[in-house]
Amino acid sequence: MSKKYILLESIRSMQNVWAIFRNSDWAWYTKLLLTGHTPTPPRSDISKTALWAEETIDWEYYEDAISVVKDLKTKWFKIFAVELNDESVDYRDFYKQDLWDICLVMWNEVKWVSKEMLEIADKVVHIPMLWNKSSLNVSVAAGIVMYWFVN
Repeated sequence: MSKKYILLESIRSMQNVWAIFRNSDWAWYTKLLLTGHTPTPPRSDISKTALWAEETIDWEYYEDAISVVKDLKTKWFKIFAVELNDESVDYRDFYKQDLWDICLVMWNEVKWVSKEMLEIADKVVHIPMLWNKSSLNVSVAAGIVMYWFVN
């Protein structure tokens, strides 16, 4: 079975982090990689939102997201940054292979995915928007894309 990781690149909101813990449990993701100033367990307010997923999902904290991704690439992980830019492709158009070990990179709520991370990623994928806004809440977007890569 392939490994499925999700990396949170300095996500600010605790509610988003805890919701992504729940998404990870639901979608059978192997590990969460928390980086930069992303809040980490243990915290008294985690269990309310995460419903104790922080106890069932393996997670690790790293200060530097770039070095983590570079290390994963040496282990044959495919890195998919979730971001809308000139080179991104609709996540639904991307061919999935169950044999890949993957790491999805989710954005910071203000600064988005870092430029350096976008350059390292094997592919940048986006979720097409159907109305006026150009982005979703990061935890909602994580759930959508996580499900695509395991379905």
